[in-house]
Amino acid sequence: MSKSTFYHAGCSVCISAEHDIIELVGRDQVEIVNIGTTRDRISEAETAGVKSVPALVTPQGNVLHLNFGASMADVKG
Repeated sequence: MSKSTFYHAGCSVCISAEHDIIELVGRDQVEIVNIGTTRDRISEAETAGVKSVPALVTPQGNVLHLNFGASMADVKG
């Protein structure tokens, strides 16, 4: 089974959501990607359909946008 991928930008809203996601699905079931510090993965997130962060991409490719924190345009600067 594939993991979900949780993309965030490192803000307090994103970090709080990261903790909740890990608690809900388990650390071994989700890859955490901070695109605020791992900027080379921004295009990957956009290709997956992420429009804002924090967002969870499921193994089936569904994008779940959580508690709007920042648009991808804001993240890219």
